[in-house]
Amino acid sequence: MIIRSASFVTSSAKISQLPPPGLPEYAFIGRSNVGKSSLINMLVSRKGLAKTSGSPGKTQTINHFIINESWYIVDLPGYGYARVSQKMREQWNRLFTSYVTTRDNLILLFVLIDARHKPQESDLAFMERLALNGVPFARVFTKTDKLSEAEAGKNRDLYDTVMLRTWETLPPTFITSASRGTGRDELLEYIDETMIFFKREK
Repeated sequence: MIIRSASFVTSSAKISQLPPPGLPEYAFIGRSNVGKSSLINMLVSRKGLAKTSGSPGKTQTINHFIINESWYIVDLPGYGYARVSQKMREQWNRLFTSYVTTRDNLILLFVLIDARHKPQESDLAFMERLALNGVPFARVFTKTDKLSEAEAGKNRDLYDTVMLRTWETLPPTFITSASRGTGRDELLEYIDETMIFFKREK
């Protein structure tokens, strides 16, 4: 897939504020500070499209970006640690749950995982929750430039080992680095291939 255009559409604090569900969309989520905005910017080759920050919890709304005037990238608030109140976390949780269970044009959720760390309980629990609710998702390991290939592979294998204790099969998995552009072609190709599921529904 060639990205010809990418632009911000809207930020939504409520489901009622989301754009009409007339185009397929792919959402990105992960623990706070996992490199979500950097990955989105790398995918569309636009450094400042999604706002990046060194402070966890920067994304606080559902942000839509229209790509090639034909589909959406959706930047979701992170889960896990963030310097926000418990009330705000609960609000984000309700918003996310409503979004993934009612948004008919959501094709896939990309769950970002920091490749530098061994399996995190918050990531494992979050993916389990998605599976139990029938939400299609893929794993995306980020920040692989921050460690050796062997170290990244070891942590990825640990995730596989832990998940296969209770999972029959593993979700699609991608290895990425926003700074090096690693995984860009693979992610865009996968998006292009799965877009057909939206077309079939229509």
